[in-house]
Order: sequence, then structure tokens, then C-alpha cells
Amino acid sequence: MWKTLSPYATDHDAELTTPELVVLEMQAADRREAVRLLAGRLYDAGRIDDLEGFVGEVEAREHQLATGLPGGIGMPHARTHHADVVSIAVGITAFGHSLDFGSADGPATVILLLATPAGSYSLHLQVLATLARSLSKQAFRESLRRAYDAEVIADLVNSTVDFTDV
Repeated sequence: MWKTLSPYATDHDAELTTPELVVLEMQAADRREAVRLLAGRLYDAGRIDDLEGFVGEVEAREHQLATGLPGGIGMPHARTHHADVVSIAVGITAFGHSLDFGSADGPATVILLLATPAGSYSLHLQVLATLARSLSKQAFRESLRRAYDAEVIADLVNSTVDFTDV
């Protein structure tokens, strides 16, 4: 199931996210459970090769600095030896449910779990920056929250990062 792809590949398997990597109506007890759930989607899709190893790396990263962004966004992430391609699993929480990712303005209702290959430091930063710019726009955040279709959400996320610019 593990795929070896270039982080710049453009086929369907190498899109940042796919509908299978989107969790709608997510109800996790806390951010650790949310990360585990989303990482499970990455693992099941063959985007990471070691679920526990990757979750451990994300948790270690979370201990360094909170990954909550203004506007109700959680963006846990890790550069990892367990991924060969940049991948994002997306969780949209159930109505009335939110998770604390350490943002000063409150808990998150949209969670994007980013996995990038360990050797791609600049790519990791560019993808994070591009996503953060898009997520800073209220219209984009609301589009993600209001799209009750995994395919629409995947398309929205994929359209935010153009690999020709990265």
C-alpha cells in the first residue's frame, strides 16, 4: 500500500488531499485523538508508512509550539521519514464541537494534518505558509466549514497550493 511518489507528482495519488482523507462531522475527544484519527486516514491511503511513528512526530511537534491558527483552525504538522509525498488529511468537526489547538482566539473546527517528507524542509515551510495565507481569509475558512462534501473540501484544499510555485 505504501507509495513512492515525488513530492511534486501531479497524479491523483499525489494531490495534497483526496476525499478519502477528509473526515466530516469529526468528533474527537481532544487534539491527540483528532491527530490519530486523521493520521489513520493518511496511513490507510498509503500516504504514511508508520501510523504510530508519525503520530509520535506530530505530538512532539505539538509540544514545541501550538499549531492553532486564528479563525478556528488547527494545523498540526510534521516533517517525517514516514511520508514520501506531501499530504493533508482534513477534519471538519461536528456542529457545536471544537478542539483546542492552542490558538489565542479559541478552539478549532477545521483541522488540517500535514505530513511532508523529512528531507523537504523548504517545501514544508512553503506549503505551511501558502495554507496559512489561504486560511487567514474568512471566505476560504467558511467555504471549508460549509462544504458538506468531502470531494469539494479536497478540491478547495488542493487549489490552495500550486506546485509550480513551490
